[in-house]
Amino acid sequence: MVKVALLAGGLGTRLSEETSVRPKPMVEIGGKPIMWHIMKIYSHYGFNDFVVLGGYKVDFIRDYFLSYQSKSTDFTIDMGTGKVDWLEAKSENWRVTVLDTGLDTMTAGRIKRARKHLEGDRFCLTYGDGVADVDVGKLMEFHKSTDSWCTLSAVTQPGRYGALHLTDDGRQVRGFREKGATDGGLINGGFFVCEPEIFDVIDGDHQMWEEEPMARLVEKGKLSSYHHTGYWQSMDSLRDKQMLEGIWAKGNAPWKVWSD
Repeated sequence: MVKVALLAGGLGTRLSEETSVRPKPMVEIGGKPIMWHIMKIYSHYGFNDFVVLGGYKVDFIRDYFLSYQSKSTDFTIDMGTGKVDWLEAKSENWRVTVLDTGLDTMTAGRIKRARKHLEGDRFCLTYGDGVADVDVGKLMEFHKSTDSWCTLSAVTQPGRYGALHLTDDGRQVRGFREKGATDGGLINGGFFVCEPEIFDVIDGDHQMWEEEPMARLVEKGKLSSYHHTGYWQSMDSLRDKQMLEGIWAKGNAPWKVWSD
């Protein structure tokens, strides 16, 4: 079974209104943590084995999953024996491993610390703060067609219609550069597929996944790009959270690829 690793250990300082009490992936959209939404996306495509790479306030994540069934399902409890009967269970068909990968560990270090839980076969990897209608099945098939150690999902940055062309001192606008035909204004949207070899390009806790390790993959010609043309949105600020909440409240969230 292909596992899905979720990066969920950062401080989320730009969302401090929420992250002072909970880790960023546990900030809620429509009453459910954004990480739950991400897991539902993967589960829709048959990926149900998750490894959560926690750090900051990891106990919040642990408590959430330990009490998930009791908070989402009616039950009868025999107070004398402690026996619990779950009524019309609504629990997910998920296997969830929650790891404490360190408070100060950077993203690549978190991945490396989870090596023994992920090594041996390819796995999916994503950030715990972004939603999309990525067809993970097609992403996986695309990756299999390459000889890369990692495939990332390239997305168009929301709201980016062109870039300013400035003078050398940055003080004057000389023109606009529209999104080019070659790059389309694309950015790394996460939703990776990785081979076990990626652990060998990570030195340790101090490294960001997006920096030296990915640069090494580029040097080796082992990083592929899957162009996702659909919806993608990260939750980097309170404004992003409010926007996602508004979209969810309307009942037609584009990342909701699953049925209730």
